[in-house]
Amino acid sequence: MSQNVIVLIGRILLSIIFITSGFGKLGDPSGTAGMITNAGWPAATLLAYLAGIFELAAGLAVLVGFQTRIASYLLAAFCLVTAFVFHGSAINIPDFPEAANGLLSVFNQIMMMKNITIAGAFLVLAGFGPGAFSVDARYGKSLVAA
Repeated sequence: MSQNVIVLIGRILLSIIFITSGFGKLGDPSGTAGMITNAGWPAATLLAYLAGIFELAAGLAVLVGFQTRIASYLLAAFCLVTAFVFHGSAINIPDFPEAANGLLSVFNQIMMMKNITIAGAFLVLAGFGPGAFSVDARYGKSLVAA
């Protein structure tokens, strides 16, 4: 399999989580708004909608290979922020059994590591580019300057 096909498949796989998550946040931002509120950030619903728009737009950009390096750097930063802000601590729900909180904390740590790993993949994509099967390769730097 050619390197360009592998990069295309990688872009597709990397984009899926952000496209679906973006649609989900735009359709029902309440879960994300709750996490944002719990993190102590203001304007939780607005931030949830903005996160949804960002994830959808950046995910689609990576999917088609448009402004791939910029989208990849932004998504890498997004993944790292969400990893440490929303998944960086233990879960302690009052009146929950200790074992349940422990299991939720393990899942939260896995989510943190997943986000860090995805950030690494986006840095590789930013560094090596989107491959030949992309809008960036087809139209070159003319879109960057536009």
